[in-house]
Amino acid sequence: MKVLFIGDIVGNTGRKAIKETLPHLKSKYNPHIIIANGENAAAGRGITEKIAKEFFDQGIHGLTMGNHTWDNKEIFDFIDNEPRMVRPANFPPGTPGLGTTVIKANGKELALVNLMGRTFLPAIDDPFREADHIIDQLSKKHKCILVDFHAEATSEKIAMGWHLDGRVSLVVGTHTHVQSNDDVILPQGTAYLTDAGMVGSREGILGMERTAVLRKFTTQLPVRFQVCEGKWHFHACLVEIDESTGKAKKIQKIRLLEDEWIMD
Repeated sequence: MKVLFIGDIVGNTGRKAIKETLPHLKSKYNPHIIIANGENAAAGRGITEKIAKEFFDQGIHGLTMGNHTWDNKEIFDFIDNEPRMVRPANFPPGTPGLGTTVIKANGKELALVNLMGRTFLPAIDDPFREADHIIDQLSKKHKCILVDFHAEATSEKIAMGWHLDGRVSLVVGTHTHVQSNDDVILPQGTAYLTDAGMVGSREGILGMERTAVLRKFTTQLPVRFQVCEGKWHFHACLVEIDESTGKAKKIQKIRLLEDEWIMD
C-alpha cells in the first residue's frame, strides 16, 4: 500500500497548491490513499464543510486536524457527520467528531489516528496513554495504521515515534509547518517523520503574512494574522507499507516549489 501524507494546508494559497499539484502527484506516485492535515485550510484557522468537500472531490481520502480544529465555528455543523475527518483523539470524552477512523480507497484500508501534544500547547489529555488505548483496539482488526501527531515540541514527537514503533505503520508530525529531515524507518518497522511540513506560502512566516508576524515579535502588541498570498511550497511524504505485516518498507519526503517544480 502506498500512502501520501500532505502537511498542514494553509489558507487559499495552500488550497491553490493542492489543486495544481495533486493530479500530477497521483499520476507519478499512484498512491492508494491520500491523507492531509486540514486544520489551517480556512484562512489559516480551522476548516469549513465547503473546503473539506473540495479536498475530497480532488482526491484526498482523509483529513486530520489539530489545535485549530474549533477555530471556524462552522465545523460544529458537520464534524459529527463526516467520517473521513478526525480531530485529536485525546480531546476530552464527549468532544464532537472522531479521533480515529478507517479510510477505504482503491481496495485498501488504513486506520487513521489523530493525536495532539501537550508541550507548549493547550492542556489536553495524555496522548501517550490515549495512543496505547487506541492502538490496542485498532490492531485487533487493522495492520496498517497512520498516526498524525500534531505537536509543537520535537522531543515529544520523537518520543511518540519510539513509543509506537512496531505498533503502527507511520507516525508523522504536523503543526510546526517546517518539514524536518529525519525521515526514517525505526527498528521495529514504523516509518517516522518529525514534521511533514506545510502547503502554503513560502514567502510568509509559516504561511502567514510577514508584516503582522514581525510586528508581533518586535512589539508584543496584539495583531491579526492574515494568510500570505505569495508563491507556495508543497510538503508531503510518501510511505510504502507491507499490508501483510503493517510494517513500513519505505518513506520518502516530497518538496515542491511553485514555478520551479517539474513532475516526470
